[in-house]
Amino acid sequence: MTKEEVDKFEKIQGQIEGFHSEISNLAKKSPNDSVNKFKLKFINEVLLVGNSILGNDYKPLGAFEQFNDEDLPTNSDVTFVLSQYLNCLEKLKTDNIYSSDKYGGGRYIGKEWLWIIDNSKSNIKTSTPKKYN
Repeated sequence: MTKEEVDKFEKIQGQIEGFHSEISNLAKKSPNDSVNKFKLKFINEVLLVGNSILGNDYKPLGAFEQFNDEDLPTNSDVTFVLSQYLNCLEKLKTDNIYSSDKYGGGRYIGKEWLWIIDNSKSNIKTSTPKKYN
């Protein structure tokens, strides 16, 4: 990945996490209610960028590109799809980061996670991968 791709990745991952949280809350209350067109418009915009980041190797649902705004999906459908995207974004991330032991004041503090940029270890920090926890 390039620095620009990492920046785009982190933005899109955060947006999808936010959408997932919001729609999941709606799905708990009313799983079969439709998502409104206003929210769906923004979700679709982010999914299209997510598709470009994930590419064919990481894209979660084959031919799926975005939701049909004429046949509005349910809250539970959107939650399902967003969770698949989050899992695949996490896989892409874990395939493009490395850990390094961090020391401070002469003692071990813990691991820090950094991006691999242009096939080289960088000093750009990221969060601990979810599957590592």
